[in-house]
Amino acid sequence: MSLILHNFFRSSASVRVRAALHLKGIDYEHKSYVLREHEHKESNFLGLNPQGLVPALELNDGTVLTQSLVIMEYLDDAYPRHPLVPADRLDKAWVKSLACNVACDLHPLNNLRVLQYIGKELNQSEETVSIWFRHWVNETFTGLEQQLANDERRRTFCYGHQPGLADICLFAQVANNRRFNVDMTPYPIIESIYERCLQLPEFVDALPEKHPHAS
Repeated sequence: MSLILHNFFRSSASVRVRAALHLKGIDYEHKSYVLREHEHKESNFLGLNPQGLVPALELNDGTVLTQSLVIMEYLDDAYPRHPLVPADRLDKAWVKSLACNVACDLHPLNNLRVLQYIGKELNQSEETVSIWFRHWVNETFTGLEQQLANDERRRTFCYGHQPGLADICLFAQVANNRRFNVDMTPYPIIESIYERCLQLPEFVDALPEKHPHAS
């Protein structure tokens, strides 16, 4: 029995985990949910994750892991091929801090359930929702671009010449930015890292449009 990734094709958190699985060469099965149809709120999925959020990774023994950063940390511990964080403690902390800028600071403000609440419950237009999305991307990316510019550990990717945890988080976010017409001109370093990731099939195959159940 292979791992089962419970995910939504467009979820940036799901993109992260798919990219990590691909980089590590781990076989897995897809179980897809359509968030706009609230399939993640049905009893079969809530039995796996009572929070009703994707992704969730079901292990061979039936154990279910949630939260993309936690899932990727588990994968790094269980599958040593292509480590996602450096061995050095300080370098590892730096890479994790870059990843958390996106996954912990930005993503909670811009995920689908927040955008839907602003649009439907607060009766805001699509353009207002897009303005909200772009504002928080710019708030985060301005500082993140500066962090990357000022640190000599950045090379081809956020850390050195091999993509890892921070690159995965950036990649998923920039891919999502395209839907909301975020101007990436002020962020040439972030954009260049995204473009380098696009040269790797492990990242390309993690994109929403490459998902077997994309619609």
